[in-house]
Amino acid sequence: MKHLFLILFIFFSLQVNSQGLHSEPNLDKKKKNILLISEASIYTIALVGLNQLWYADYPRQSFRFKNDNRNWLQMDKMGHTAVSYYSGVAGIKAYQWAGFSRKKAIWYGGMTGSFFLTIIEVLDGFSYGWGASTGDLIANTMGSALCISQSLYWNEQKILLKYSYRPSQWAKQNPKQLGENHLQRALKDYNGQTYWLSFNMKSLLQIDNENFPNWLSLSLGHSGNGMIFALQKENQPQSKRQFLLSLDIDLNKVKTNSKFLNTVLHTFGFLKFPAPAVELTKGKLYFHPIYY
Repeated sequence: MKHLFLILFIFFSLQVNSQGLHSEPNLDKKKKNILLISEASIYTIALVGLNQLWYADYPRQSFRFKNDNRNWLQMDKMGHTAVSYYSGVAGIKAYQWAGFSRKKAIWYGGMTGSFFLTIIEVLDGFSYGWGASTGDLIANTMGSALCISQSLYWNEQKILLKYSYRPSQWAKQNPKQLGENHLQRALKDYNGQTYWLSFNMKSLLQIDNENFPNWLSLSLGHSGNGMIFALQKENQPQSKRQFLLSLDIDLNKVKTNSKFLNTVLHTFGFLKFPAPAVELTKGKLYFHPIYY
C-alpha cells in the first residue's frame, strides 16, 4: 500500500511537472519544485501516519465499497466537502504562487483535496469492516467543484463553506465514536458541528455603495441533533435536522494595518463568526441570541 501511495504521488508530480515546464512562461521552477516536493511529502507523511495510527488496527480485505450514506444525517459528508473545499482554496493559492497559469492553478490546486481524500477512500476500501464510500467520493468532488467553479467564473470565493462547533450533551453517551475530549469532539461529534454556506452580499449583489461593508455575509447552516450512533437505534433519542439562518463576517475581507493580524484573521476565515441565528427544526422556529 505504501508503494502504491508513492507511485500515485510521483505520477501526479510528473504529470504537473511535464506539462508545466513546456507551457508555463511565468512558471518559477524553484517555487514549482518547492510546491511539488512539499505537497508530496505532506501527503505521504499524512497517509503513512494514518495507515499506522488507524488502519493498521484493521485486517486487510479485498477492495470493496460500503454504503454509509444514511449515517449521521450526512453530517460526515459535509465534513468531507468542507475539507475538500478548503484544501482546494489553499491549493489554488499555492499553484498561483509557483507561477502556474490561472486555469492550471485553479484546476491543479482545486483538485488537491479530492486527490488526497480519494486516497483515504482507497485505504478504507482495503480495511476490514470498512469500505470505500461513494457518498464520500461525491462529497469530496462537491467541495472541489464549489472551489473551482467560483475561481473560474468570478476569480474569487464569493460563497464560503464554513464550520462552527459547540459542545453537545450526546458525546458522553458514546465517547468512542463522538470523542472523549473537546478536541476530539470538535472533529467527531456531529451533534455539535454546523456547516454553513456563507454568501458575501456585497460581492454577490455587486453593491457599489462604498459605505456597505464588504465583509458582511448571510449564512445558511445545517446541523443535526440527538445522534448517539450513526443510525437510529431504539435507545437513541429521535435524531433531527436543524436548518439555520444567520449573519456572518467574511474575515478574508477584513483589512487592518497589521500584516500579522491580517494573516491571523484570514487563517481562521473558515470559521463561522458567532452571531444571532434563526433555527428551523421539524417545522418549528427558534431564535438564538448568539449561535456558534
